[in-house]
Amino acid sequence: MDKIAIALTNDASYRIYAAVTTGLVREAQKMHNSYPVATAALGRALTAAAMMGAMIKSGNGSITIQIKGDGPLGTVLAVSDANSAVRGYCSNPGVIMPPRADGKLDVGGAVGKNGFINVVRDTGSGQPYTGNVPLVSGEIAEDLTSYFAVSEQIPTAVGLGVLVGTDGVPEAAGGFIVQRMPGAGPNDEQNAEKIENVLKNLSSITEIISKHNSPDSIIDLIFKDIEHNIIDHRSTCYKCTCDKKRVEKALSLIGEADLQSLIDDDKDAQISCSFCNKTYTFSRQQLTDILKRIKKG
Repeated sequence: MDKIAIALTNDASYRIYAAVTTGLVREAQKMHNSYPVATAALGRALTAAAMMGAMIKSGNGSITIQIKGDGPLGTVLAVSDANSAVRGYCSNPGVIMPPRADGKLDVGGAVGKNGFINVVRDTGSGQPYTGNVPLVSGEIAEDLTSYFAVSEQIPTAVGLGVLVGTDGVPEAAGGFIVQRMPGAGPNDEQNAEKIENVLKNLSSITEIISKHNSPDSIIDLIFKDIEHNIIDHRSTCYKCTCDKKRVEKALSLIGEADLQSLIDDDKDAQISCSFCNKTYTFSRQQLTDILKRIKKG
């Protein structure tokens, strides 16, 4: 089962979220039949969303990460609720990209460097906070690091990784988010230097997960010379929330003219969910009933 662990340094100067998400990324790859570079991009976004979902204090809150670059992948979208149940998609999951010079998947090239990353943090209060910053590299982790620094003014280091096998199935996936807490602790600067040195020499996230398969191990490696306590564990998974009633509600919002056009086609309308590709069928009579309700107000 995929897990997220959360830890604090003993002086409360730094906190870290670490995640192993291999299972949910496999589920996403299977659901979207995505090719390797799309799997890596979506997997990174889903992993980040799961960890950011763990930051939400309200039970009915959510996090939405939208990445829109000028590359062939199109939009990458990941959503997490406050329980770190995630869902997402990318516009073009069948993109094929040549590898980078180092042999790794070219996520940055697939996403594109010209564009933005948009984060909607909904605390459940009815007033979502939206932050929008330009893409730095399209590699997603660097772009989220920039988002936290620019939009939330929180010094943050983000690491994300997805290892895709030769058969297209993810073999390891996960990541971390390290943040400096408000107010300086007694060892704040020393801890900052230690963490920076560790991150410079840290093995790839997927290599760590392949060896240890534990978010605790990621934390212990990054905070290896710093006294810390793991304060929470939680599960994370891929979970679509669609059902026929939700799709019917979406149909009622497309407008009378578009709905009438579907009715005039004189055949069943098939609506697919972008998050899980499940298809819902509405008969001509069902569409007519929806239109009647709209007109009644």
